[in-house]
Amino acid sequence: MDSDIATSAVYAHRPVLLAEVIEGLSIRSSGVYVDATFGRGGHAQALLQRLDAQGVLLAIDKDPEAVAAARKMFADDARFSIQQGTFAMLEHYVQERGWKGKVDGVLLDLGVSSPQLDDPLRGFSFRHDGPLDMRMDPQVGMSAAQWLADASEAGIIAVLRNYGEERYAPRIARALITARKESPLTTTRQLAAIVAAANPAWEPGKDPATRTFQAIRIFINRELEDVAACLPQALEVLAPRGRIAVISFHSLEDRIVKRYMRDEARGDRFPVGVPVLATQLRPRVRLAGKAIHASPQELSENPRARSAVLRIAEKI
Repeated sequence: MDSDIATSAVYAHRPVLLAEVIEGLSIRSSGVYVDATFGRGGHAQALLQRLDAQGVLLAIDKDPEAVAAARKMFADDARFSIQQGTFAMLEHYVQERGWKGKVDGVLLDLGVSSPQLDDPLRGFSFRHDGPLDMRMDPQVGMSAAQWLADASEAGIIAVLRNYGEERYAPRIARALITARKESPLTTTRQLAAIVAAANPAWEPGKDPATRTFQAIRIFINRELEDVAACLPQALEVLAPRGRIAVISFHSLEDRIVKRYMRDEARGDRFPVGVPVLATQLRPRVRLAGKAIHASPQELSENPRARSAVLRIAEKI
C-alpha cells in the first residue's frame, strides 16, 4: 500500500505500481471509482487528478489514522468521500450511495501501509520495538499480544503455517508457549527475539521473524478472508466494462486473486464430459493482460515494490 503521513511522524513512500494502476483502470473522467484501501492516498490522488467535476471517488480504510489523513487531504474536494471500515463490506458501502452496478473501477492495494510498518506504536514491524498490537483498526478485535497470551500451541502452529508458510512453526510455537509462562509477550522486540532463537535456519537476506510477523498480522486482521469476501462484491458493484485492479504483496493474497479472476474468466462450470459451447460458459470477466510487476526503475526507487503483483480484470 502507499502512504506518506502518520499521526506521530511523516513517512515518505511512493504508491506502488501507480502508472500501471492508472493505465489498467482505463479511467473515465466522469466515472465512479472506489479506492478500497486508501492508505495515505497516493493512488487516490492520482485517480482524482483524472476525474472531472462529475467524477466521484469513494475511499475505504480500516485505519482511523488513514481516515483522518484522507479527510485532511481532500477536505475541499466534493468529489471525494472516505468510509472507515473493511473492504469486505464494499457492496454495502456502494449500495448506500446508490452506486451498485454503476462503478467504473475498484482498486485494492493489499497488505499494510508504510506508516503502519514504520510507526513503532502500531506494532507491525520486527525492525522497531513497540507494543505488540498489529491491528489495522486499534479499536477493533484482539491485539497480537492478547491472542498470543491465550492461543494454544496447536492454534499458533496453524496460524504460522497457514498464513506465514513457516516451516518451523512447531518449534516457534513451543518457544512462544515457554516464553509466555515466564513473562507476558507484549512487545515486538520480545516476539522477534524469541522467533529468531527458535529458528534453526535463517534465510539469507531475510529476518527470521518475517514469516511469523506476517502470519500473525494476517490472522489478526482477517486479511485473506476479507480479500475472498471482497472480490465477488467488487464484481457485483461494477458497471459493464468496469475494471478491478488488485495489488498483492505475497503469494497467499495473489493466489486468491488469481484463482478468482481465472474462474470468473472461464465462466460456468459443467461436469467433465458434458459437451458445451464456449458461448454457453457465460464468463463474467475478461482478464486485462497478464500479471504486472514493478519495473527495474521503480524497484531502485522503492524496494517495497519488489513483491508487488498487479492483476486487472474487466467485467463483461
